[in-house]
Amino acid sequence: MMYVHDIWVNWFEGEENGYNVCHFHEWRKTDSIELLDQVPVAHIKPNLFDYIENDMQEIPKRLLDSVYQRAYLKKNHKRVPLDYSFVMTDGEHTLVIDTLGYEIPVRKSRLVPRQERLVLDLVKGKTPTSFSLPLRKQKKKHHLLSLQPVFMVGLTRKERHLKHLMMLMLDQLEQNQRIDELRYWLTEWKPEAYEHIQQMSFKEGFQILIEEIKLGWGQRHEDICYKMAKGQPFFERLWEMEHHTKNMIKK
Repeated sequence: MMYVHDIWVNWFEGEENGYNVCHFHEWRKTDSIELLDQVPVAHIKPNLFDYIENDMQEIPKRLLDSVYQRAYLKKNHKRVPLDYSFVMTDGEHTLVIDTLGYEIPVRKSRLVPRQERLVLDLVKGKTPTSFSLPLRKQKKKHHLLSLQPVFMVGLTRKERHLKHLMMLMLDQLEQNQRIDELRYWLTEWKPEAYEHIQQMSFKEGFQILIEEIKLGWGQRHEDICYKMAKGQPFFERLWEMEHHTKNMIKK
């Protein structure tokens, strides 16, 4: 078993999509950073890496058994063992996992660049260990609140969070099924189509709105996101949080 030491982690909990586990340059001062004293390194195949990075399904038991209580958290000058925590790599990418004692990847973190290079150098030229993928209890489905990765490619942490906020508000819009509200926001988005919008059913209009808004992110998206959040305390608070946070740190 290979190990790395003095590893900084920034846990993202309950994230099923790897695009929400932020890389080091997107860490923020408000994030909670921990120091792991020792972590085992699991060199695995790309299909298992993708399965763990982009889902919340069970990790192979043989992999969990191989890392059991081999990782230690440094806390108050003491070494605290973690049941199932490890760095995984497919030789090109890395990710730190902590299951909090369960059999699923509850917490995920990226590595800082220097430590990522260290892990990749450790496994260079070595053959990955083969593990059988568990049978999925259910096939992963993407939806409004868990968009396909293609719709998040190239976005910053702030933009991804605002896009998720936008999807939350569109989900609420769909739940309410108010045709007047839908036509208002669709007109805000496509004012040139006003007359046609007035003839649309809720289903048709909502489909057009969601299909267009989930593509990319720019000033138009930000403007309508702000307008939709305004006057709704919960959504306004999420908006304000994104506009008052700064990325963390010097590299």
